[in-house]
Amino acid sequence: MINAVSYLWQGLKMLTSPALRPFVLMPLLINLVLYSVALGLGFLYLNHLVEQMIPQWLFWSKWLIYPLFFTSFCFIGFFTFSLLANLIAAPFYSKLAAKTLEVIDAPRLSTFEPSAKQVWQAELKRLRYSMTHTLPLLIVFVIPVVNLIAPVLWLGFSAWCVALEYFAYPQENRGVLFPEQQANLKTMKISALSFGGLVTLGQALPIINIVIAPAAVIAATLHVHARMNIV
Repeated sequence: MINAVSYLWQGLKMLTSPALRPFVLMPLLINLVLYSVALGLGFLYLNHLVEQMIPQWLFWSKWLIYPLFFTSFCFIGFFTFSLLANLIAAPFYSKLAAKTLEVIDAPRLSTFEPSAKQVWQAELKRLRYSMTHTLPLLIVFVIPVVNLIAPVLWLGFSAWCVALEYFAYPQENRGVLFPEQQANLKTMKISALSFGGLVTLGQALPIINIVIAPAAVIAATLHVHARMNIV
């Protein structure tokens, strides 16, 4: 847990590094545009629903509905717009991971930068992995008694998928494919889950959710470089 916090803090600080700044700006712009559009459309849709469904004498309760919507949007955003943002920004994250590695250890290391097509193919593999494992978890929610632990399982799986996502970029830059990426993460499961949990929390917080993804890419690159003999 302490390691995860330390690496994420380093990732956040390195966002302003002159060497990394050109590779950070595009992912930040993608996140900002997607979240802004989503929030704007959500409020317009909510206004329409409020006008259609709430009787005139209950209009005073609108001040309760909007904060509830905003809170719900922040948490649901991870499962929708974060996934979309990561898919769009994946090639930029790959370049950011490669540049981070170059900055921290340029004299000794050479990296393989996959093409945009290869990065998107890898991203779709991780998305398919997440989707195929999500269905059994959803079933657990409707099984009596067992469903008591469903939220814990869901949070753990979300953290694992987030770790797979961000730890993938520095590994792919060394030609490490998805099955081996999973095996590598299992050797540092506690660190990976702690890291994924913190990033998931960051993706649910306003403002922070715009900068957390590129910071997580940098942090994962530092983490992998320090802990695994693959970079």
